[in-house]
Amino acid sequence: MQTRIHDTLQAAAAAKPSALAMIDYADGRFTWADLAAATADAKELLQAQGVKPGDRVVMVFENCLAVCAFIFATSELEAISVPLNARLTHAELDRLITHSDPSMVVFCNDASETAVIHGKAFSAKPSMGRYGTVGVFQRNGSQPEPCFEAATEQVALLLYTSGTTGVPKAAMLTHHNLLCAAAAAAKVRGMQADDMTFLALPLSHIFGFVTFLSICGAQGSMRLEARFSVERLYKALQTDVTLLPAVPQMHAHLFHYARAQNKPQYDTGLLRFVSSGGAPLDPTWKREAEAFYGIPLQNGYGLTEGAAGVCATASPLGDPDVSVGYPMQDSLFRLDFEAEGATADEGIGEILVGGPQIMKGYFRDPEQSAKVLTEDGFFRTGDLGRFDDEGRLHIAGRSKELIIRSGFNVYPVEVEGALTDHPEVIMAGVVGRQVSGNEEVLAFVKVAVGCTLSEADLSAFVKDKLAPYKRPTRIILAQDLPAAPTGKILKAKLISSFSDELNGETVS
Repeated sequence: MQTRIHDTLQAAAAAKPSALAMIDYADGRFTWADLAAATADAKELLQAQGVKPGDRVVMVFENCLAVCAFIFATSELEAISVPLNARLTHAELDRLITHSDPSMVVFCNDASETAVIHGKAFSAKPSMGRYGTVGVFQRNGSQPEPCFEAATEQVALLLYTSGTTGVPKAAMLTHHNLLCAAAAAAKVRGMQADDMTFLALPLSHIFGFVTFLSICGAQGSMRLEARFSVERLYKALQTDVTLLPAVPQMHAHLFHYARAQNKPQYDTGLLRFVSSGGAPLDPTWKREAEAFYGIPLQNGYGLTEGAAGVCATASPLGDPDVSVGYPMQDSLFRLDFEAEGATADEGIGEILVGGPQIMKGYFRDPEQSAKVLTEDGFFRTGDLGRFDDEGRLHIAGRSKELIIRSGFNVYPVEVEGALTDHPEVIMAGVVGRQVSGNEEVLAFVKVAVGCTLSEADLSAFVKDKLAPYKRPTRIILAQDLPAAPTGKILKAKLISSFSDELNGETVS
């Protein structure tokens, strides 16, 4: 019985040592024995650096062999992985490293120039092994977390999320959470050992991480991409890809690229499962996707605190259903009709999710954990939904202000904080707006009379404070914003109040 996430690697390496596990961003080919050997070298390095059970190990990377090896090596040492996207700014990265209190930071350099740059800022020491090239930074004074034999208690992973407070929050996901999530994902996709999955989803995101783990559990193969490239996806679909989990924007890029190649429809016949997740799915995209792929596009619903997918569709081709489907393996649901935004007469309530995938809590934050976890183990998602007569879940909206842009979470309070750092900005309100197949970030800032600040000035000001996907598409400057008597910005009125300004040209 597998009780740790590294058990999936050991089982694959024992059963199929010479089988292909991974083709990386540079077309390097690695077997399961290769990945096990890379993990052994990573474990040796971690031990030499004094990593102990309960320590956190931060990994700064874009998808590559090294991060896979260090994730499994960290698990073998009963330490806790903290995967962070190298595309974060230095300020963002520093804040999360401070919060997670790791004993060690590993910068995975081979696939990421930004990881190299971050590593230099930390004076990371270079190291080489069968995992490739990394930079290592040791932190002093880190306090280890308690360790447990039970997989349901032992934390394997910290993944960052946030909320309205703007304070970093890291979901503590146990080995049991992640193994159950991987098994559920594999079951929904019907994963087999001869499947090849195109994986451009970052392993620093729960969608990508659980997909990676499900491939390992099924002992299949993956094309692990450092960054999404539509050209590489297009070529891979003609070559060997059978499973394609992606966010809607990836599908959209593919359709446009294929048309430019005078190939309006996929006809290779290898692809057997395609899904969309990590962002709202526009019904238009669903129809376009199915017309292109010639097979059903499956939708789903998931969250970091629930270790990725908790709901998924199993729709036939052409089904007009726009729900997020049925509860996945062992996931439990109920609706709270007393919650803010609920309309009981329409069957809409806040979605509460239970089951083996629900996180243990937020890292070193019992107060926030208590706010979202019920006494019987359900997680308050902050999302509103309803069930139809067939038991399918429909998302009615979000009571939280989370914006999902190109599959990445954008938290308004963080963007607002970056904007209000400017001395001429009095206050700021940030909201999301649905556009075709995506959600854009709109910022509204209040400035003083006579202020000469421009939209371009503010865009340049936040450039080094925010990762590219967090930067506003538009920044509207005004001397007044719609506000309640208390002075709180009425975000629901921002877009309608400035519709004329929003119709102007965007800042690049």
